[in-house]
Order: sequence, then structure tokens, then C-alpha cells
Amino acid sequence: MLKLFIGNKAYSSWSLRGWLACKLSGLPFEEVVVPLYDQEWEKRREGDEFAPSSGKVPILWDGDAVVWDSLAIVEYLNEKSGGDKFWPQDSAARAMARSMAAEMHSGFAALRREHSMNIRQVYEPKMPSAEVLQDIQRIMELWAQARARYGGDGDFLFGEFGAVDVMFAPVVTRLVTYSLPVARFAPPYMQVVLGHRFMQDWIASAQAEDWVIEKFEQAPA
Repeated sequence: MLKLFIGNKAYSSWSLRGWLACKLSGLPFEEVVVPLYDQEWEKRREGDEFAPSSGKVPILWDGDAVVWDSLAIVEYLNEKSGGDKFWPQDSAARAMARSMAAEMHSGFAALRREHSMNIRQVYEPKMPSAEVLQDIQRIMELWAQARARYGGDGDFLFGEFGAVDVMFAPVVTRLVTYSLPVARFAPPYMQVVLGHRFMQDWIASAQAEDWVIEKFEQAPA
């Protein structure tokens, strides 16, 4: 059986992506939640389970095969589950979806740096930095293009819930947590992401966690 190691559900955005990918695949998997930055963290991350990723989560084991990095996990599970659950079937839509997922994977550093994921909080709105506003503007452009060109009658970016929604799900939580400004079309999409049954399961588990990491509990100045 697949075995997925993840960090705290309240804070670990990359873990959320890996976990959503496992859920979307429909394949059975064992979930192991590892508290980040506790007293045992440095020792734990040196163990055999984490050696391939240098202690980073998520990391997915499939027998002797190991996959780390969320986008790699998406692609591995896409192949393993038949290739019909993660990406649009239309080739042009699939090309755009893969480009958007890759841009999310490598970009938006300001948003990630200045607004860490914290699913358990909703802060009062404050004006974000110019760099964060630029990131949000680009995200809104991408969402609008996907919805206009390939959303069709579905609720998600390419109609059905897929890999791109998996990659942007933690962004949705950040936008909500920090009450960040979004385009008028965006809230309905954000609500369907948060209302998806996989997200609801993750959020419920995050709310039930008793771990608190103070550096992730600070509202932006």
C-alpha cells in the first residue's frame, strides 16, 4: 500500500497538495502525520523514511519506490491510477493545466513567504506588500483564463476537480486566512475548493490538531 508522510495539517501547504493528490487518485494509502519542528523533528527527519527528500514532506513510498515533491507525486499517481483523474483530456487544456501547475510549483514566492498557511485562522484584512499583490494579480489572471477557456459548466478551473485545483488549494486557504483582495469572480471558485469533500476532511483534521507552531500563528504586521 502507498504510504504518505505529511506535516501538520494546519500549516503544511505542500503536504496538503500531496495528500489531495493521493485522495484524487482513488488509491488506498496510509497517512502518517509528522509534527513539524517539535523536539524530535531534527532526529526524525534523519530517519530512513525521510532520507530521499532530505527530511522534507510530503514524501510518498510505494514499496521500494519513493517520490517526494508534490508535483512529482501528482505525476506518479496520475500514471499509477490510469491517467484519467488529474489532467484534462483535451490536449490544449492539458497543456495549459500543466503550465499553471508548474508555475504554482515554482512561483509566487512573496505570497508564500509573507502569508504562510494556517487553516485554523482568519485574520483581519491588511494591505499586503506590492510583491504579494503582484502574485495575487497573476493568480487571478491564471484562474480567469482557465475558467473562461476550459471551465465549461464545471465548478473548478478546468471543469472537474483535478491536479491544478490540488496545486492551488493551499493558495485558496491563504487568501481566506489573511483576507487578501481577490477579483470578483474568485470567491465562488474558492468556496467550491474549500467545500470539496477532500478539503473538508483535511480542514476537520487540522482543526482537531493540538500542535501550535508560534511562528505560523502571527498575523502580518
